Amino acid sequence: MDYDDDEEAPSYWEQDDADDAEATLPEPEESPVESDHEPEEVDNQSIQAECLELFGSKDFIMEPGISPFLQRYFQAGGGPEPVVQLLSDNYSAIAQLANLLAEWLIMIGVNISEVQKIVEDHMKKMIIRNFDQKKADSIFTEEGQTPTWLTEMIEYPEWRSLFYQLAEVYPDCLMLNFTVKLISDAGFQDEIKSVSTVCQQIEVFSRVLKTSVCSFLEKGEEHMKEHLPEFTNMVCHGEHTYLYTQALLSILAQESKGGSHLKRLCQEINKCATEKGHDVTPVTLALSGSASYPRACGALSAMLSKNALNPADVTVLFKMYSSNDPPPVDLIRTPQLIELLTEALFCPNSRVNPDHKSKYIYLLAYSASVHETHKKGVRKSINRDELKQTSQAIEKVSGIIFENKSCSDLICEVATLYQCIRFPVVGMGVIRWVEHAVNDPSYFQHNIDHTPLHIALLDEVSTCHPMLHPRILELLISLFESEFKELDVLVQLELKKVILDRTVHLLSRGFVIPVINYLKQCWEVKDTDVSLIRHFVSEVLDVIAPPFTLEFVQLFLPLIENENITGSIRTENEHDPVSEFIAHCRQTFDDL
Repeated sequence: MDYDDDEEAPSYWEQDDADDAEATLPEPEESPVESDHEPEEVDNQSIQAECLELFGSKDFIMEPGISPFLQRYFQAGGGPEPVVQLLSDNYSAIAQLANLLAEWLIMIGVNISEVQKIVEDHMKKMIIRNFDQKKADSIFTEEGQTPTWLTEMIEYPEWRSLFYQLAEVYPDCLMLNFTVKLISDAGFQDEIKSVSTVCQQIEVFSRVLKTSVCSFLEKGEEHMKEHLPEFTNMVCHGEHTYLYTQALLSILAQESKGGSHLKRLCQEINKCATEKGHDVTPVTLALSGSASYPRACGALSAMLSKNALNPADVTVLFKMYSSNDPPPVDLIRTPQLIELLTEALFCPNSRVNPDHKSKYIYLLAYSASVHETHKKGVRKSINRDELKQTSQAIEKVSGIIFENKSCSDLICEVATLYQCIRFPVVGMGVIRWVEHAVNDPSYFQHNIDHTPLHIALLDEVSTCHPMLHPRILELLISLFESEFKELDVLVQLELKKVILDRTVHLLSRGFVIPVINYLKQCWEVKDTDVSLIRHFVSEVLDVIAPPFTLEFVQLFLPLIENENITGSIRTENEHDPVSEFIAHCRQTFDDL
């Protein structure tokens, strides 16, 4: 064979190797077409069978992922007739029927929002009843990312509340834990403080904690009182959440701005944990810096852990705090210890050794009156100017109490009691004494005066100490709601009027909204004699004068306008206090 000059002829050895290679290739047993065709047919048939089985399940046409299965089925060579037949035969149209019923309800006049609530509430019940944690987690993991339907659901308060309920029942569900985090990330952390699942995620817990604390600082006492139970329950969910919160708040409490409020919050959390039966004394003492004073720490730890005073430990503390260089006053300024000392000195039933009583008095007076100044964490001075007077006041009132005098005998001590009540710690002790006295079933049988002395003392306490107003109202409410079965019905009514007079005095001292709010609730519940509500309204009208705040008017006006309450105290010429109050309120609202 001839080759052009530009081409090279293959060498002999190359040609020979090529021939050998062709000779060594094995002969295929079957053609490539046949080997590829049969497995493909088998795969297509299995795909069709799998898809047809799904198409035959109930309401599969409503599944959001139906499109990929249809595409897969048709790509495998499946025909449309079986698909249409299976999907239509197994279509029960539950969702469409629900929509139809909802439209009928709207057509007959039911409000749209009410219909929506009915449907949503029923769906919630069905989901809660049939929720399967394993299925929820499997759906969540198979998605590989946050499902779009989940991000849409958490935009609505109704569905967020559903997730909160489920999270309480299934705290280990990964899908629910992630959903709670999504809700927190979306800015709704103020809603989830009651969910125990929050406590398992430090990021979510920290965010909820920050939101709650900021709300307490910004919105005041009423907001704290309303939301404190659920907040403390969240914090006291576990040891880790309690320690984390207390450590954080104790550091922030050292700040000059808002520090006292945060310290109060620490004490409320401590109280909640103690009421739940947890011994949090080691944490409390560690955060208060007691490690630098091991003897004081040991004495406090023994008493606070047992919630009982011990003369030996009291003696240890007395010696340390009566020295020239005492420990910090904050160590004995814990509410639990102050409550124990108050109980020991102001309750007649307590058994205090007379030899040690002066030490109890000194510690209570020291914790209540001594003031320390600090600079850069170092104590600079100790102010004990009020210590002696406070100790003397406690000693005088405690002595009167332990003499167990009758009300008639106590009349001679009124001047002394009034003088000593000016000290806040004595005012607190008197409240505890009155509470103990009036809880005696025979007290009101033996004291038939119009206003028993113990009850009258509360007026002086409320006059001198606005900070004790909530505690006094709590005591008065407890008395007002007591049944006094041992007394005649008319005597009971007169006694409750006396108690209402004390609430009116409390109102006159500035504690207005809580008092009005309570009496308004009594009227709404319909469990209070209308004559008592009428008496309260009349007394309030005698002590108030314009201008009135909008909040006060909104609470008090419904009582005033009610005919059952004020109809008998109005006059025809409308020159009575009721008509004048209503006229003033209407004029004020018209001006607005």
